[in-house]
Amino acid sequence: MTERPHVTPQDLIRWGEALAGIARTGLGFTQNPYERERFEEVLAVAADIRVAAGAPYTPEHLVTEWMKSVGQGVAGYQTPKVAVGAVVGNDRGEILLVQRADSGVWLYPTGWADIGYSASEIAVKEVKEETGIDCEVVQLIAVLDGLRLGFTQIPLYSLVFHCRSAGGQLRPHPLECRDVGWFGPSALPEGVAGFDHWGEHAFRAIRGEPVEVIYDRPRNSPWRSATA
Repeated sequence: MTERPHVTPQDLIRWGEALAGIARTGLGFTQNPYERERFEEVLAVAADIRVAAGAPYTPEHLVTEWMKSVGQGVAGYQTPKVAVGAVVGNDRGEILLVQRADSGVWLYPTGWADIGYSASEIAVKEVKEETGIDCEVVQLIAVLDGLRLGFTQIPLYSLVFHCRSAGGQLRPHPLECRDVGWFGPSALPEGVAGFDHWGEHAFRAIRGEPVEVIYDRPRNSPWRSATA
């Protein structure tokens, strides 16, 4: 007998968000009342899956919020949000980390991609806003799927740039950050989010070692499990 794959809450989150995206995209591209009814049913099923995975909302609330994002045509095509992060190093081989005000976790500076800026410009902007540090972009070092890695419960791609410190003074953003600081690989604060996924790669870049862009490799069966 074939062993059934273990289903995790993160699997349910991915499946629910994927179904919700398919349904909202369908609603954005069709005016057929019968097709719209079916897509709305799919959205209701997706909401039930997300609640089963632990979403702190009712299915009705989720459906209402998802419906607000339904557009028309291309504008209604659902895609993951994009976040941009910056692994900033200094001459001492330390990494710049911020303690986020909302969760208390430590992470490299990161923020949503704003319209009108290139991805690398967002990296520089977020570092300055969150930490007070000026930086220069060196290269892109990672493209990560937040849902697949369990970093987030919403569809999200994260673009991570390696940057060099170029001056400025540490100054945490009064609303977004509890604290900021420079940390060596053996003196990291407790609660660095996802360090096992990106930490070694980040410090290799900071040390000036050649690094490639890391990314989530294609899976043969992407819906079987989050780790397949």
